[in-house]
Amino acid sequence: MRILIVAPEQIPVPPPLGGSVEITILALAKQLARKHRVTIVSRACSRYPRHSIIDGVHIYRVPSGSPAKYLSRVLRFVRGKSFDLVQIDNRPRFVGPLKRVLRGASVSLFLHSLTFVAPPYATRSAAAAGLTQADIVIANSSSLKRQLAARFPSAAGKIRKVWLGVDTSRFKPAGKRRGGGAFTVLFAGRVVPRKGVPVLLKAVKLASKSASRPIRAVIAGGSSRPGYLKSMRSLASKLRVNASFLGTVPHRRIHRVFRKADIFVCPSQKHEAFGLVNVEAMASGVPVIASNNGGIKEIVRHNRNGILVRRYRRPEAFAGAIAKLAGDGSLRRRMARKARQDCLSRFSWQATAANLNRIYGAGSRPR
Repeated sequence: MRILIVAPEQIPVPPPLGGSVEITILALAKQLARKHRVTIVSRACSRYPRHSIIDGVHIYRVPSGSPAKYLSRVLRFVRGKSFDLVQIDNRPRFVGPLKRVLRGASVSLFLHSLTFVAPPYATRSAAAAGLTQADIVIANSSSLKRQLAARFPSAAGKIRKVWLGVDTSRFKPAGKRRGGGAFTVLFAGRVVPRKGVPVLLKAVKLASKSASRPIRAVIAGGSSRPGYLKSMRSLASKLRVNASFLGTVPHRRIHRVFRKADIFVCPSQKHEAFGLVNVEAMASGVPVIASNNGGIKEIVRHNRNGILVRRYRRPEAFAGAIAKLAGDGSLRRRMARKARQDCLSRFSWQATAANLNRIYGAGSRPR
């Protein structure tokens, strides 16, 4: 099958620093290329050539700027070409125009969150048009699938759930670590209000009061809002929390950061469709403490491979979970083993691609 994947216009593929959508696109394309001819169209970037081949995947890069300008360049690229299936990631507005140009292709809309089916990125009617025109809609969790079905009932019958994955050969447990030293609590992600960094810092402060060893927080992630990042540093200083702010860590190196952590904390304050960082931590043999919301609870199994926090707006709830794992090494090791096993069986890119192959194989002809 000839597959075209149309990436969003914001970040190139591969992403120079990070971007969960672009990470997913390339990882899945590599897997799909084992059975199919796969082409990615992405935005141009000065550090990449206009055309490259990575593990059998052809990547063509076109000028970007605004979504409209990027779409016009994508349409110019595909004219005269033939594909059996087109996967469009996170851009409902691209579905109609691409479907009109590539009349022989089935079109899949792969949604990674609710962001681009809601204002300010899309009106409800524009998003509904994209979902209606698509032959298949992929949601990366059951939670996102339910949300989409509730908002767009006319498209509910074509929505399929496909969990994301992780490179289990790169994200893997570290060798035997030396005991002693500070207990390391890791956060990785964008430092923006919805991710809950203030809750984490306050929780570390509270957990430190009862812990038998020092606790330090490591924050790996940048922010599009420099003032907010500065306020998080100030909060850590005010709380007298031992916190290291690493800034943006390129994804090609982030696995090394996971291996140095004792636990990973994901204190998201709003709906998370999936939460790729959680499976990256789990594959690294790092127990996860996470907010009990959205697709996170499909990944983290409470008291088995991690801990889910129901009252996730309260620092005390996270503090209790942090203190529990800090004080019980055998529990941490048991959860770490189970987390790794779950990633190998349920959250590898091979498993994700196998699910997509089944869906695309069954629905690869246009309606």
